[in-house]
Amino acid sequence: MQEFNGGSVHCLVDQKSFDLVDGVFLEDLDGSLKALIRQDFPKATNQDFICSEHLVHYRLLKMDQMIAKDYRQNHKLNQKLTRVLAKDTYQAIDVREQLEHSLTVGQRVADAVAHFGGSWPFIISFITVMIGWIVINSLHLFGVHFDPYPFILLNLFLSMVAAIQAPLIMMSQNRAAEYDRLQSINDYHVNLKSEEEIRVLHSKVDHLIQQDQPNLLAIQKIQTEMLGSIESQVNELRRLQTSFDQQLPPSK
Repeated sequence: MQEFNGGSVHCLVDQKSFDLVDGVFLEDLDGSLKALIRQDFPKATNQDFICSEHLVHYRLLKMDQMIAKDYRQNHKLNQKLTRVLAKDTYQAIDVREQLEHSLTVGQRVADAVAHFGGSWPFIISFITVMIGWIVINSLHLFGVHFDPYPFILLNLFLSMVAAIQAPLIMMSQNRAAEYDRLQSINDYHVNLKSEEEIRVLHSKVDHLIQQDQPNLLAIQKIQTEMLGSIESQVNELRRLQTSFDQQLPPSK
């Protein structure tokens, strides 16, 4: 418990005598600042007095600790983000270009047949050939009659076309399925890498919102308190100067 001697009080740090306006009691400080002071003075109580000079030292020390803590956390997040961005365990690939460069002649032929067989030109051409075949053999045009009704030769050709076309179309479909499989694998790895990067960025943004901004506000509060303390001391000095000037005898 501090003892007042004529309006003065002793500082906790150096035990010098100060006026009440030259400092504050520990009970008027926030908890983190009191904890910082009690690290050096474990037996300090809320009724102990600390002068403005030493209080500025502890406030600056608190700001340094907050800034250092934020710096370490930001440095840790930046290192983690750098490792994620630099990780090259999987590189995104162009699946279409990769498959195009690996095509064999047979696969190219199968793709061409499948592409033409599933188009309107093929359907129109095929219908035209069938109608011409039937008309020529039914009406004996140009004296041609090589496949009479019921057009057995035409049925044979149709069966041969279907027998050859079906495996080629299946080969092309198998290639399309392989493309889809490789594309899905590529998308999975790209999404996985993007998710990891976004998670780290979210951690950095959360740190900025939840810790950096409150710490900046706390630092601004400490700075405001320091400016208020300095202003109080300046006002007290002005008051003392005015009182001293009033006590001086008027000059002749």
